[in-house]
Amino acid sequence: MRRITLWLLSTVAALVLLFSYRTSTGQAVTPSTVAAAPVASEAGSKVYTGDTVQTQEGDVQVSITVADGKITAVTVPVYPGGSARHEEISARALPVLVEETLAAQNADIDSVSGATYTSGGYKESLQSALDAAQLS
Repeated sequence: MRRITLWLLSTVAALVLLFSYRTSTGQAVTPSTVAAAPVASEAGSKVYTGDTVQTQEGDVQVSITVADGKITAVTVPVYPGGSARHEEISARALPVLVEETLAAQNADIDSVSGATYTSGGYKESLQSALDAAQLS
């Protein structure tokens, strides 16, 4: 009888822990707060914010600064986080994706190995920002 009671309590405790585990959904931004229109920035440059893209690892959103028809800066205000694993992947992948974007000046960039979902979301959001800026 004691073993059954102990087993039952252990099972209930495990189920409570399992169902209370909170998975990462990224730093969510609702679509109504995402501006696709240009916003004035430094003299002669404009900021374009791409759509927030939902991935299996969390949301991704890219903003680009454009001056004289060229991408001069890239920021990623929304990216997968919430766990050490997601933070590590984002910290490794995002600088590479930003660097490739600045070099390519378009969304035709390689995915980062080990960050497939983040890379895909990044490229999709980047493309929507490029579309808003009327760049290829």
